[in-house]
Amino acid sequence: MLKRTAKLVAATALAASLTFSLAACAKGGATSTQAATPGGTQTLSLWTHNAGNKGELAAIQSVVDEYNASQTNYKVEVQAFPQDSYNQSVVAAAAAKKLPCILDIDQPNVANWAWAGYLAPIEGMDDILSKYLPSTVAKWNGTTYAYGYYDVALTWVTTKSILKKYGARVPTVDQPWTGEEFMALLKKIKDSGDFKYAADMATGWTGEWWPYGYSPQLQAFGGDLINRSDYKTADGVLNGDKAIAWANWFASMAKDGYMPKKSSADPAADFYNGKSALLWNGSWTALPAREKFGDDVVFAPPVDFGNGGAVGGGSWTWGYSTGCASKEGALDYLKFASADKYVAKVAKDTNNIPTTDAAAAMVPGFEPGGTSDVFRQISKKYTVMRPETPGYPFIATTFTKAAQDILAGADPKTTLDQAVKDIDDNQKANNYFQ
Repeated sequence: MLKRTAKLVAATALAASLTFSLAACAKGGATSTQAATPGGTQTLSLWTHNAGNKGELAAIQSVVDEYNASQTNYKVEVQAFPQDSYNQSVVAAAAAKKLPCILDIDQPNVANWAWAGYLAPIEGMDDILSKYLPSTVAKWNGTTYAYGYYDVALTWVTTKSILKKYGARVPTVDQPWTGEEFMALLKKIKDSGDFKYAADMATGWTGEWWPYGYSPQLQAFGGDLINRSDYKTADGVLNGDKAIAWANWFASMAKDGYMPKKSSADPAADFYNGKSALLWNGSWTALPAREKFGDDVVFAPPVDFGNGGAVGGGSWTWGYSTGCASKEGALDYLKFASADKYVAKVAKDTNNIPTTDAAAAMVPGFEPGGTSDVFRQISKKYTVMRPETPGYPFIATTFTKAAQDILAGADPKTTLDQAVKDIDDNQKANNYFQ
């Protein structure tokens, strides 16, 4: 997930290369240390990345407590890890054949971990998960491996006052800004000299933020990270004319002074303090932005650069391991924990988008027409999943390097051609993850 400040940011990509390489070595399954006790209560370990997040950890613990109190066949025990080391812990446990029964997974890793043999398919929950936002149901090759309680959505944050001052309309989910409108607005703001930067796109962040935050803009131009018809090649979509147009625009945003080449560690604070007029960020900014600007704040959908707008999708999800000694117990817990009231509980305590309509109605602000319903509508309308291929971690780091090089002044065509070659070579070297 892209958390609260920048957290999609560190988690997946911090371990992306490690996850990918070790997953390939571990392919073939992972044995859990869970042991069944005939005739007695079976203990199922549950791992989560939430050691540093008291709100979400408490919400998950409450779900576990209610499950344990509801029956006597199984007892789920929670073990929490720091998010920054969680992925490495799972990979190491898989290599040692000591995976827990139940675990949470950052959605971009699901396909890789399923291919590597870490995750078992979730069965018997199709009716339940059909009511979830599609971006919160993690699949690979058409099979479901995990589900999540919430998602987040990218948004352009600004104020009505700013838009009125520079003669721009307030965009809606159904009528986003066009690329021409957006750039005309930025030019007026830049030429006014009222702000140091017209926009801030958090270019100082690292890791998974780069593919999460900027590949949707590539997609809005008509490019993509890989051809999704067969996930075999990025040729034509990552280095074609539309991708080059995106790269030229992305570089020009910094070169022409519309945004910082490298933003501060806290671009939201810079926006709140009047350093920038528009902020490319996420739904996690809703509370502080409303505290600062009240009803004046605007959460705008992604810009349509010619191919429709796009935002990333997928956050932290839940699944179970192939080595779990009690598949029935793991599935029993996952079914119990998927109820709307638990979706609402976790989403409310994390200030994120609830995945079901029924849960959204229980979370103040996310009900239809509520103050935060805009994020749910953006998610529904504009989400483009990061490619659901086991090669995604490699794709992510390759795109990140290319985008950073382009922003630093590298030739877009040469840079993207190399990225395509690297991605295609990796897909082919792994037999396209068949």
